[in-house]
Amino acid sequence: MNDGSPAGARCWSPPAAVVGGGWLLAAGALTWVFLARDTPTQVFATVAAVLLGFAALYGTVARPRLTADAGGITVRGLTGTRSWSWAELTPRLHSARRFGRTNAVLEIDVLARDGAETLLVFTRLDLGADPVDVAAVLTGLAAQ
Repeated sequence: MNDGSPAGARCWSPPAAVVGGGWLLAAGALTWVFLARDTPTQVFATVAAVLLGFAALYGTVARPRLTADAGGITVRGLTGTRSWSWAELTPRLHSARRFGRTNAVLEIDVLARDGAETLLVFTRLDLGADPVDVAAVLTGLAAQ
């Protein structure tokens, strides 16, 4: 897939099956709006259709979500794309145990040249991969 990323870059995106499923669920909820006979059901279905549609739109527009190469990272979101060099970044892995299961989250602290501080948080759903594996790749790229 040519996503416009430079050669040698590593890219992570929300899984295509999940995004496609989101669009199908949004279409199903929208159909439910028109088939419902009572107002509370129509309101609930409308809210579900809007939320599912927004989530699917986000998953579609923000592809690839994270791109990394020897120069730094690029993050894509709904409002655009931002890039940072490795000198501005501190990636780390955060793990928490919830409901008897350990969940890992990739956190990247950004201290931009202009002094602005940003915390980027990526889950397995954002990356389409295990954050532990992504953190290992980012650490390797940052050391280059």
